[in-house]
Parts: sequence; C-alpha cells; structure tokens
Amino acid sequence: MWERGDKTNQGIPELNGSSVGMAKAALEAIDELDLFGAHGGPRSVIHVLPDEVEHCQAILCSMLPRASTSKEIDAGLLSVISYPAFAVEDAELVAITKSEIISKLQGRYGCCRFIRDGYRCPREDPSRLHYDPAELKLFESIECEWPVFWTYLVLDGIFSGDLVQVQEYSEALEGVLIRGKNGVRLVPELYAVPPDKIDEETHAPHTVERLALGQLPHMWGQSLYILGRLLAEGFLAPGEVDPLNRRFSTHFKPDVVVQVCVLAESQEVQALLREHGVEAQTISEVLPIRVLPARILSHIYVKLGYSKKLNLSGRPYRHIGVLGTSKLYRIRDQSYAFTPQFLDQHHFYFALDNQMMVEMLRMELAYLFSCWRMTGRPTLTFPITRSMLTEDGDSVDPCILSTLRKLQDGYFAGARVQTADLSTFQTTSFHTHLSFLDEEMDDSLLEDEEEESCHHSGSSPPGPMDCYLTRLLCSSAPRSHLPPIQRGQHHVFSAEHTTRDILSLMAETQGRSLPPSSMYLPVGPVMNKHRKSLNLLHVPHPPLPLPPPHPGSSKQHTTPDLRLPTDSQGQTDFAGLVRQLRECPSLQDQGDILYVLYVMKGADWPVDVWGPGQEPGPGPSSSVGSLLEELYIQAGACKEWGLIRYISGILRKRVEVLAEACTDLISHHKQLTVGLPPEPRERVITTPLPPEELNNLIYEASGEDISIAVLTQEILVYLAMYVRAQPALFGDMLRLRIGLIIQVMATELARSLHCSGEEASESLMSLSPFDMKNLLHHILSGKEFGVERSMRSVQSTATSPAISIRELDHTGATKTERSGIRRLKTDIKQCCSSPAPSTPSGVLTPVDGASGDLQHGWAERQGQWLRRRRLDGAINRVPAGFYQKVWRILHKCHGLSVDGYVLPSSTTREMTEGEIKFAVQVESVLNHVPQPEYRQLLVEALMVLGLLADVELPHMGGIIHVDRIVHAANDLFLADQKSQGANEYFLEKDAATGICNFLYDSAPSGSYGTMTYLSKAAVGYVHDFLPTASCLLQ
Repeated sequence: MWERGDKTNQGIPELNGSSVGMAKAALEAIDELDLFGAHGGPRSVIHVLPDEVEHCQAILCSMLPRASTSKEIDAGLLSVISYPAFAVEDAELVAITKSEIISKLQGRYGCCRFIRDGYRCPREDPSRLHYDPAELKLFESIECEWPVFWTYLVLDGIFSGDLVQVQEYSEALEGVLIRGKNGVRLVPELYAVPPDKIDEETHAPHTVERLALGQLPHMWGQSLYILGRLLAEGFLAPGEVDPLNRRFSTHFKPDVVVQVCVLAESQEVQALLREHGVEAQTISEVLPIRVLPARILSHIYVKLGYSKKLNLSGRPYRHIGVLGTSKLYRIRDQSYAFTPQFLDQHHFYFALDNQMMVEMLRMELAYLFSCWRMTGRPTLTFPITRSMLTEDGDSVDPCILSTLRKLQDGYFAGARVQTADLSTFQTTSFHTHLSFLDEEMDDSLLEDEEEESCHHSGSSPPGPMDCYLTRLLCSSAPRSHLPPIQRGQHHVFSAEHTTRDILSLMAETQGRSLPPSSMYLPVGPVMNKHRKSLNLLHVPHPPLPLPPPHPGSSKQHTTPDLRLPTDSQGQTDFAGLVRQLRECPSLQDQGDILYVLYVMKGADWPVDVWGPGQEPGPGPSSSVGSLLEELYIQAGACKEWGLIRYISGILRKRVEVLAEACTDLISHHKQLTVGLPPEPRERVITTPLPPEELNNLIYEASGEDISIAVLTQEILVYLAMYVRAQPALFGDMLRLRIGLIIQVMATELARSLHCSGEEASESLMSLSPFDMKNLLHHILSGKEFGVERSMRSVQSTATSPAISIRELDHTGATKTERSGIRRLKTDIKQCCSSPAPSTPSGVLTPVDGASGDLQHGWAERQGQWLRRRRLDGAINRVPAGFYQKVWRILHKCHGLSVDGYVLPSSTTREMTEGEIKFAVQVESVLNHVPQPEYRQLLVEALMVLGLLADVELPHMGGIIHVDRIVHAANDLFLADQKSQGANEYFLEKDAATGICNFLYDSAPSGSYGTMTYLSKAAVGYVHDFLPTASCLLQ
C-alpha cells in the first residue's frame, strides 16, 4: 500500500503483500474488460492469463501474515484481506492476518502502519527523507496511530456479518473523531505522542494522551468512514459497493471436476490403446477442434498489443501455464485446444521421461483442482504419442497405461476427473475469445519477417490464420546423418581419460581454465563405463579454490593429452576425427567427438559424415550442431539420461521456464545459490533475472562444467514445482543452496547403494528426471528414506541405473529389508557386537573382526544423525523460532562470531525479530560455513544460547564465539569417551573442523547427546553472567 520499499527509506526495493494483493484483485476484475465499452473494439479488450492471477495468489499466501522483507506486519494488509480487494480465499489465513494486525499494531487511537514506523514521530528528523539503520529502534513504542484502519475494520465487520466488530470499532472511532464546523465529524490523519511524554509512553505504551496531526480531514479515512456509516445504517447494500461479489471469496466453493480428454497421436497408437480397453480419438478425428501444443499459444499471445505502425512489439513470449491451456479458445470462428506445456518435447528433456510426465500430470491435475476459479470446468488435453510406448513399440508404457486407468476411475491425485471426447466437453468447458485476432483485424498482424509458403491438403484455400499456425508448427524434420554405432570397435578415448579431461582441454582451447572445483560429475551412463568416472564426493575441506598447480607437481593437474589425430604439421586432424565418428562403438563416444568439434570448429562447421558419394540421401550437408541435436534425440529414445544432460550442456539448452522458476522461488522469499560454497564461487541470487543472464550465471558458477550447469537448472525447476505445490516443505528454509543439494544427493546414493564416490556421482547424473525429482523430494521432506537398486525388464536398452526410493520405518529399514531373513540374522549379530561409527565422508571404515553383514547393519542403523545434520545443513533447514532466538541473544551481547564472521548486535536496532531481513542477515553469516553437518552443530549451539538468553539476565558478555562453544562441547565429548575406554577409531576427528566424527552422529538428546555437551559448554562460556542462584548442571 505504501510502496516505499524497505522501511529505512533508503531506496531498497522490496515486495509488499498489500501491493501483490491489489494487483491480484485488479487482474481478476479487468479480465475481458473493454476499456471503451460499447464504443470499443477487439483492440481495446484486456486479456488476463489465469496463471498470472494464480501466481499472485500463491505469492500473497506465502507472505501473509508477513507484509514484506523488512516489515513483519503491516496494517495496510486490511485492504487486501477485506474490502476492497478481498484477495485472500483462505478464511483461516484472513483471520490470522487480522489477529496479527490487531495484537501487534492496534492502540488507543487506531493502528500503527508497521512496527518502528518513524513517520511524524517526535524523534524523527524532518530534514531527512531516510533513516539510519540503527535509528529505527528509537521509534519503537511511539509510532503514530492512524484512525483510518479502524474504518477498514468497520467495513470488514459489515461484509463478514460480524455486528459485534462493527459496533466495537464504530464506538472506538467516535472517540477519536474531531468535530468540525456544524458538528461534522472529521477523521484526522494520525495521532502522535507529545514530545515531552516520549519516555512515559516508552515505559508504559498506550497510556499517554496523543495529539492529532496531519490533514484534517484525512480524505482517505473520511471517505471510508462515510461509506461504513452508509452501509451500517442500511442506506447502501454490500452488493452496490461490491458489484463483482468479491466479498464471497472465502465462502465455500463446490469441488472442481477436471475434464481430461485422452487423444491418440496416430491410428497405430489408437489401436494399442483399444487393446487395453482405453478408447481415444485421434487428433484428426476431433476436427473441427484443432489441437496444438502450448508453445503455439505463447506465440499467439505475442500478437496481443502488436502494432507495426506504433512500433509496439506486443506481449513478450512467455510460458503458458496449465490454467491457460485448460480452456478452449475461439479464434476467427475456429475452436482450438492446447496441450499442457509439460508435454512439449521441443525444448528440454523432461518430456522424454514417461514417469516424469505422469508425475507432472499428477501435479497439474491437483493444481487445477485447487486453483480453478473460472466459470465452467477445466479441460486438459492429454495426447498419447509414440514416445509413450515401450521401447519395442508394441505396447503402451505401463506407467502411462496405469495412469489412464486411474483417470477412468474418476479420481486421480486427489482430484475429481472425468474422461470423454473433446466434443463432449465443449458445452461444459470454459471458452475464451481471442478478439485481437478477429478477421476484421489487419492480417499484417499475422505476417512474419520471413514469409513461407503455406500448403493445404483440403479443398478450400487456407486462410491467413491457418498459414500463420502452420508456419509456427513447421520445423525442419531431423534427417538421419549420424552413422550407426559400431559394436565391438575400440573406444575413441582411452580409459585413462575422464570426462573432466575432455572438458579441461576444451576449456584451454577457448582460452580459459576449468576451475579445480570438487563438483566432478560424470556424463556417461553407468553400465557403459569405458573410462574413469568423476567423483563428486571427493571434496577437500574446506573446498576453497586451489592455486594453479606447478608444472610436473601432479599428474592430476597436468594438461591431459587426449591423443587427438594430427596432420603432418602436428595440428589436429579434423578429417580424422570425422572418420573416427563413423567408427564409434557408443553414443557417448559420438558425443565426445562432437563436443571436441563443437568447441574447436563451432556449431555451424559442416561435417561430411558419410564421405564423398556416401550421403544417405539428397539434401543439405549436416553441421556439428545438427548432429548434436540428432544425437540428443537418439539418446532420448534410449533413455541415456547422462548423455542427454551432457548434450544439453554442450548445446546450452535452457529450461523454457527457468526464469519463471527462479522468480517463483524468490517471490516466496527464498534465496538461491548456485555452485559449491564458499563465495565467490557460490553465487547468490536474490532478485529475478532475465533468462539469458540467469543461464550464464549458472554456467559461470558451475565452472563451465556443462553437466553440472544442466543439473542445476533441473533442480531449480523441481524446487519451483514443490514451492508451488507443497510450500510447507520450505517452511524452515530461507536460502536454497543448489550446489550443496546436488552434492548431498550424490552422498545419499553412495551411502545407500554401498558404492564409491565415482559410481555414486555417475549414478546421480544418469538418473531419470523422475528419479531425480523423487530423490530431491525425500531430501526436502526431512523424513528418513533409503535407496535400493531395482531391476529393469530384459528388453530394456536403457543403461541408466534403476533405483527405487522408499521411506524408512522407525527401525530404519525399508520394506525389502524388513522382509528378509538375512536382515534378522544381521540384527542378532549386531546386538552381540560393538558397532563402528559412520564418518562424515559417508564411507564405512572396517572394524577388526567385523563381518560384512555387521558393516551393512551399521550403515543402515547408524549414521542417521550424521545424515540428518548433513541434509538439514545442505538445505539450510533450521528449528522453528530459530531466528527469533538469535535476535534475543544479540539483544544481550555485542555480537555473535561464526567461523570468523561477526553478526553485530546493532542489527537488532534496525530489524525486529520477525523480519525476513533479519533472517537473511543470520543466514549470510552461517553460510560461510562450507560443511553442512558443522553448520547444524552451530545452529544447535545457538538454540542452547537462546535458552540462556530467556533467563532474566541483562547481559551475556561481549562477542560470543559460537564455534568456540562447539569445540568446547567436542572436548567434553572426547573426555567422556576416553574415560569410557574408547579406542582411537572412536576418537577420530574430521580434518577440516576438528570435530569428532562420532559427535556428528550423536542424537541431540540423551546423556551422550549433542545438546548435553553444548549446554555444558554454553553455560561454561557465559558462566560469569548467569544468576548466582542458578542450579548446578549435572
């Protein structure tokens, strides 16, 4: 409402909940509105996409009751949760927000705008437009109170039917109104504390008499006061003030029935579906309704507002969400249906994974069920294509088939669904008329810069609209240029060379160096290993950038010699490389050679793959870029996910919704980092970025490691999906460190699959998108889970690892393990043996005399607290109320030092304990710690200090060194272990932090728990400031 940015008035922009709510309400109100009424035309109609409205709704609900980053609550939100916007549909959230405003902002004369509002305060310096950060503390408890907010509460009571609230605030208003001429009651702008009573008000808030200042009458408040009186006394009806009936936004709404139309791409697919009892029309049989992909709708909306004469480019090309594609469109008397965006294989590889498509269909149906607000039912068009068949093409993929049968049952993903033909749904669907493309419009609107011929097989000539859509759909069909792989041939690069070597050599060719990052991920499929793998888990602690190696210091750091073919002058023989391309034994080898050619010669370099006179057909010669695109398609057909990610990185493919995904996360008050810590290698993203700039930033942070850059995009999109569908997963997270999340995912695979770091890293890069998303969800959920190897069908040609992820029960076992006799025998042996601790590296160290079964039992039963700390540290999960406790600690000391970085106590003078801005400051200090498990011990230590801060003592000392408390607790733990006769193995310390590995794996509670030792260490640290009558700590 105030549009003032950060409350310091220093020009720092921030997102305000009141602004988002008003924008959401306005978008809903002006959709399909003709600005010139009866005198308007197609060009004067406003078109609002429903996904943009729902985006505002999601952001608003994620913010409330908080108002912005620097304001934990704002009375301006009353205009959003009630009259005039009625923008919030959750009645419980409305009640919580209103309760927060009344409890924290209400006084005797009205409500404060927000906590520490300095406007017109007696301590405000009127000569400055801004405030110093430490100055805000001076305004606490003496903020001005505005009667205008009581007028909002009167109107809220009228619209909600709460007559007690209407009477209460009407009487309160009468006491603060000022009588003008002729006895007219006037609403003053605000009431301020007299300058001579500041100390009295500070020590006893809401006790002194205040002075009316500012405008009289305050026109804004006066108008709302008059409106409230007219409604309360019956001179106006609520419907006259709210003609769009927005006041019913929180009322009960009937369940939405999602209509799903299953179509077959061809008659062959239709016949296969019929064999399994699924009736479906082909795309040609639904005519005259034309079915098009979602990207075509994006192109159509580009023409909205386009004008050559006025040099207007029209609406930017943007992704159309599922709410937009679930309507039927009318364009020039022709009906159109559009398939959802997630089915489009045109841009990224998500749609190549059938399980991923089923998962996205599940999420989109649930989203439609909960978010659809338009008249009529949503209609989702789901075409079954050849890519959804089994690899031999003889049947429908089982996951697709089971999904179709669930849809026929009437319920799927918690949503009510109905399946039928598209023509059946025409009368019950929501229709949108795109009037800006009507026939009376200038057909130059549909002209492209490059005119192409439009072929039409029908009897009637095609119109301009048909030609325009045909041009959008037409793309050069891929021709077969790549020679088939030659089984049994020798691999192009020997087993001595890793993918890292190839990337390093190509980086040097381009005049740059590949940073010695520890994020060495593979790009080759697991079962097709012919050279050494890369290792994500081999992370030096701390993972700081290493200096350039000295010549001859280590073979690892020398320039790799890939033994590329050379000519007589010693230069690279590119014709020889092309000849090797014809003899490659695997798709991976073809990808390596094409990458070398791509870097050294460019994407447009012509390649004569088949040699003179051996081209498999007439047509233009192939280029390196086109061969890579063809290899991408072949890898997709074979489900070679590691190779697919490799080629996506070479071609710099970008997820179409990458920028939107980043904006979604940031608008939900989540910060992002890409790359591994620490900074500057780890790059922080706090504001939305354009797609190209964001893509370049990801590649820079990944050290030009193309596979990591692609995987970072993938994880970012999955996080955006979850923050939209399951925002509760992110409740205790502020900064999402994607590089660290990727590393923890590989660590989990190494631990669960009992494999080396190289194999785990390779398995991670070769996971299908569905498995990758599933693994990420289990990490975010905070629940214990296990990863198991599973079997593929004999006919499958995919070489990516087949795994399954299962939640663990209270015993720490998956279903497969619980049902095994071998597990029972292992448990019996474990009860009679001394277990060995898990180490932070995730690798089990053998114990003398211990069997393999014992080590397997230890891996499953022990190490859970180490894993939990590592997972929570990677995703920055903190306990509830953590930041408020840190604020109270700072209030009683001079600052907190973490790993050499100090959070000063002056922060509390600027920020209140509930501000996101304060939480960001805390995270900026904690995130300098690169080890996630050590970070979590620091968080636990701060929680203990928070308990001590709640004790009635005025001070806790100067700078509190939190890491010293942790190390003191570690010393106490080691002393106890030595007294119990523990051997050197149990006393082993982590080389980077000096913390005992066994302490990392200790539960918080118990006599040997981390909280016990941290409590002893914290009490010893602040002992001089504790009350003398405190009890002794046992």
